[in-house]
Amino acid sequence: MAKSSADDEELRRACEAALESTKEKITMTIRVAKSRGIWAKTGKLGRSHTAKPRVLAISSKAKGQRTKAFLHVLKYSAGGVLEPAKLYKLKHLSKVEVVTNDPSGCTFMLGFDNIRSQSVAPPQWTMRNVDDRNRVLLCILNICKDILGRLPKVVGIDVVEMALWAKENTPAFTKQHTNLQDGPITAAVEEREMKVTVERELVSQAEEEDMEALLGTYVMGIGEAEAFSERLKREVQALEAANVHAILENEPLIDEVLQGLEAATSCVEDMDEWLGIFNLKLRHMREDIESIESRNNKLEMQSVNNKALIEELDKLLERLRIPSEYATSLTGGSFDEARMLQNIEACEWLTNALRGLEAPNLDPSHANMRAVKEKRSELDKLKTTFVRRASEFLRNYFTSLVDFMISDKSYFSQRGQLKRPDHADLRYKCRTYARLLQHLKSLDKNCLGPLRKAYCTSLNLLLRREAREFANELRASTKASRNPTVWLEGSMGSNQSVNSADTSTVSDAYSKMLTIFIPLLVDESSFFAHFMCFEVPALVPPGGLANGNKSAHEEDDANYDDLGIMDIDETENKAGKNTGELEALNESLHDLLDGIQEDFYAVVDWAYKIDPLRCISMHGITERYISGQKADAAGFVRILLDDLESRISMQFSRFVDEACHQIERNERNVRQLGVLSYIPRFATLATRMEQYIQGQSRDLVDQAYTKFVSTMFLTLDKIAKADPKYEDIMLLENYAAFQNSLYDLANMVPTLAKFYHEASESYEQACTRHINVIIIYQFERLFQFVKRIEDLMYTIPPEEIPFQLGLSKMDLRKVVKSSLSGVDKSISAMYKRLQKNLTSEELLPSLWDKCKKEFLDKYDSFAQLVAKIYPSETIPSVSEMRDLLASM
Repeated sequence: MAKSSADDEELRRACEAALESTKEKITMTIRVAKSRGIWAKTGKLGRSHTAKPRVLAISSKAKGQRTKAFLHVLKYSAGGVLEPAKLYKLKHLSKVEVVTNDPSGCTFMLGFDNIRSQSVAPPQWTMRNVDDRNRVLLCILNICKDILGRLPKVVGIDVVEMALWAKENTPAFTKQHTNLQDGPITAAVEEREMKVTVERELVSQAEEEDMEALLGTYVMGIGEAEAFSERLKREVQALEAANVHAILENEPLIDEVLQGLEAATSCVEDMDEWLGIFNLKLRHMREDIESIESRNNKLEMQSVNNKALIEELDKLLERLRIPSEYATSLTGGSFDEARMLQNIEACEWLTNALRGLEAPNLDPSHANMRAVKEKRSELDKLKTTFVRRASEFLRNYFTSLVDFMISDKSYFSQRGQLKRPDHADLRYKCRTYARLLQHLKSLDKNCLGPLRKAYCTSLNLLLRREAREFANELRASTKASRNPTVWLEGSMGSNQSVNSADTSTVSDAYSKMLTIFIPLLVDESSFFAHFMCFEVPALVPPGGLANGNKSAHEEDDANYDDLGIMDIDETENKAGKNTGELEALNESLHDLLDGIQEDFYAVVDWAYKIDPLRCISMHGITERYISGQKADAAGFVRILLDDLESRISMQFSRFVDEACHQIERNERNVRQLGVLSYIPRFATLATRMEQYIQGQSRDLVDQAYTKFVSTMFLTLDKIAKADPKYEDIMLLENYAAFQNSLYDLANMVPTLAKFYHEASESYEQACTRHINVIIIYQFERLFQFVKRIEDLMYTIPPEEIPFQLGLSKMDLRKVVKSSLSGVDKSISAMYKRLQKNLTSEELLPSLWDKCKKEFLDKYDSFAQLVAKIYPSETIPSVSEMRDLLASM
């Protein structure tokens, strides 16, 4: 017999390499030919298509206490290397069928129950010989029986024939018994020694011995199976005929048995009749018992329902009962501090009772009961009565509390003593009723409006009285000399100095007013918002104050806005901003604080009268407080600060307008010469203004500078134009004085630097015009001759100019002789004329230098024209003229 591919070690190693990643143990590998069958009309498979070489590998893998068995189909790649092509799990193997169309018997099919498409014919596997087929099928059947505990359906092959083949081709059995905990039982097949090991035989040893003994009885061998089968059939037929004959011989006995059966049948029929009677009686009894049980169940159910109804009614009555102590507190109890705990308990009970009679706390079936409606009406009356009594008490309490404080003069500032407002006692007494206000809000929100109005009206009187007394005493105790409001008046001599007394106490007094009252007003706003149950965010952040500063007294009062209470409904989240609540709060804060701004205005007006420039420092102080306020914090306080800032800006603008009018009044005076008086005074005023700048006051001061300087320059132009003869002298002297007086400030203040450069440009223009007038006056004929030449050069060539009328060489000689024959005297006259009308002697050297430079430039142009048009004529050279000017 040819060597089977199952013994090929190289094939096994190639399969192990291809399946190395699966970590499975290979039991058998064998070469096969794969072909695809077709479904014939008879339902059997035919052969079609070309056979393809494949390798079947049977493997197993232990997973925990279970073992899985697989059938791998491997194919050859283009390089001749085996690679996995298909994987079948043997637990799904349902049928093993040997194809009958193949006469050799070497072709079989494997049917799996998990194949999705049953219309596709399964592949057929063709072995080289029957031995290889038997090896594969026996290995598969043994693994299914050992590992899976079942055998698939076998079609087309005799199991006994398989067992006999296995016995003949199994010289030795190699059984590997292993503990189930270490791994499953495996069936090992040694292909090299042609061993087919079957752990359990398909036919037992005892059955095989019995078959051999039976065959020995009939003196037959193993190969005479058909003869043995025919003989067994004949003997069975003979035994059946003998049994029928024996039955016919026993007929008398059978008759006796039949008679006995008839007697027994009669007894059974009688018994059946009695049983029917008893069954009827029992059925009637059963119906009676069921009726009794049904009535008992109904009675028991009714009893249970009645008991539950009584319990439910007891609970409802308990909810509807009004405790006498609460009713007394709600209808006629006192609101004294000692009784507040009882009143709060009564409020809580009333609130819970009202909520308990509302959906979803109350069963809808109870809502329409008359007792519930009557009790709800009674609770509403209690609520209305209590809200009315509590509101009336609180309105009177707020009024009496404030009246008591106003009547006591020790609460306010007095002559010689500034007193900081102290509302600690007021807030402590109000805090006693904070919880009551929250319950009033939960009972009736509409009752808070009149209460808020009453509180604001009462406390507004106290705050205005405190602010008025404080402001009056602050002004009376502040000693400061009054500075004049006239800074730039033309009637004052230019050499008079403006009084510059120290007025810092004025701005300090204003700062103290804000330091004392702005935090107080913010605290009052915050306390009011919490005390009167506004659902808005905190007006002052925890630990924060209005101006960012904290004094020792403010540290003591840091917890003024802490009411020492908790929300009634702690589960409600009130973090969102309620626009309607904020509007109502701002309206109430206006009622609370309205009128107090008049006392702040009085301090601002008083400070303005003493020193208008103190508006600058007060503006900076106010800006600092505004920047310390949050956008949503204490709305009225922010409006107050904005109004104060506008008031200060208005007063300062009034001062600026008056100063501008003082400047403009200079042009009404008679002819003026020299530096105007407001030029040096403005420098003094600007220096003083810079000393008062604080924080954000720069814009205010820069606007004032712009208005001042614009008015000064405009007035200067008007005064200068009043006398055209001395216009340029007037301009250059005043612009020079402006630059000299503001040189230091212009280096520090960008706005003044802009006007400094503007004055410098105007000064240069005035100098140029004035110097040209002096030069033209002294050398008028010379430069008129030059001007005529320049005008003609636009229309005719230069070489034709000497032939024009009045421009001949003779005319040139006459002009040169008349203008330059005594040039030193003409230059001296020019210097004297420059010096004559100039009042500021310090400007003369620079003006004379500009004059000499301008004259040399004009003479240089004249010399170039002569050299170009009259090349044969000689005139004094530019260098000679420069030396002459330098010597003078």
